[in-house]
Amino acid sequence: MLTRRDLMTGGSLTGLLLLSGCGLQPTGGPTVASGPIGTDIELEGAIRFQTWNLRSAYLEYFEGLIDEFVAAHPGASVDWVDQPADGYADNLQVDASNLDLPDVMNLAPDLAWPLAQAGLLLDIADARPEVLDGYADGAIEDYSDPQAGTTFAYPWYLNTGPIFYNRALFEEAGLDPDDPPTTWDELFDLADAMGDAVDGRFYMIGQLPAIADFGMYGVQVLDDDQERFIFNNERAVRMVERYRQAYERKGLLPDSTVLTYTGGGERFQSGQVALSTGSAYDVANFKENAPDLYANLGITETLTDTGHANMFSQGIAVSSRTEHPEVAIAFAEFLTSQEKQMEFAHIVDVFPSTEGALEDPYFTEDDGSDTSEVRVVAAGQLDSARNYTPVVWTEEMRVELQRQVGDAVVGRITAQEALDASVAQANRLAGVSE
Repeated sequence: MLTRRDLMTGGSLTGLLLLSGCGLQPTGGPTVASGPIGTDIELEGAIRFQTWNLRSAYLEYFEGLIDEFVAAHPGASVDWVDQPADGYADNLQVDASNLDLPDVMNLAPDLAWPLAQAGLLLDIADARPEVLDGYADGAIEDYSDPQAGTTFAYPWYLNTGPIFYNRALFEEAGLDPDDPPTTWDELFDLADAMGDAVDGRFYMIGQLPAIADFGMYGVQVLDDDQERFIFNNERAVRMVERYRQAYERKGLLPDSTVLTYTGGGERFQSGQVALSTGSAYDVANFKENAPDLYANLGITETLTDTGHANMFSQGIAVSSRTEHPEVAIAFAEFLTSQEKQMEFAHIVDVFPSTEGALEDPYFTEDDGSDTSEVRVVAAGQLDSARNYTPVVWTEEMRVELQRQVGDAVVGRITAQEALDASVAQANRLAGVSE
């Protein structure tokens, strides 16, 4: 089952590595003619619709949605295929190589990008330019190539997480639980203070920075042409050095420096870490599985030095080789319409990508419940949020960054050496020449 945390993060599949790193070069190109495509006709034809591990939890929603679409268009039919999370990128690779992608498919930006570059996804900006104004600009950017002027998927659902913190641990360390950090440097200062006060009985920070964290710290990750990684600059060095200082003063969980470590969330739940990112789903989880944490749970906005929170997204793409483009487009637009996105958002802890949807009272008014508080905090961030993880960022790049930063934090190498090595490897993997 796809958990709400998976929905928040958009998954951690190695899509680009699998699809482009292995040289995805199909022998056939698009079969759908370029230019505008209308859907105000009698729709006829069968299409295949693929989701990403959603069937077990949301069967009723999708069956109802498909029935409603087919009832409105009796000449059309939709064959819904739901693929498990494990192997999703592998299945896409096979389908893409065989030129047999689903007509309509659920893709995260990193999975959509290589397919679009191979010409296998319909350009929405070309086929349906009039509909793009209905989606939020930030969401569209996740599925657009600004240099080519193309948009290769419809935005679907969005998410962003607030910051959770343990008020009891703040108090035990002599910190004000009513004054959580609002910037990264404030976090580092509090981590140092907590480490000095409790000497490793628990820690403020539970994991090393991901590439999105560098972006939220104000680091320019890619050059102005969005082609070359440059996150080995002065500000990035400062961030790594602050992590190293937190490690030395016992404000950073030592296990976080291990390459295979992924347990920041679990350590927060168990009371070993005082602060963590999260989503609305986590509140119910804390209430059931970590009652002590739940009783002392603090909630605040995400940490960002840029004024923009991090955003995760999922999209709906149409194959450029579909035999029934009108049906595929109509179904994709029905699925991602404001009405259907709002319905989905009430079932799952996600947010719609349609323009103006977040002004609905469901996302702006706190009814006093913990889930509502988190939803309102998160929704308030999304209006100006952005995705700080480049679509060309792969799992192999992520591992190398964690390896290098971990070595720098424990003092094996300098921060500059770590970032230089990570940037060099990322550019090699992206095919950017020195």
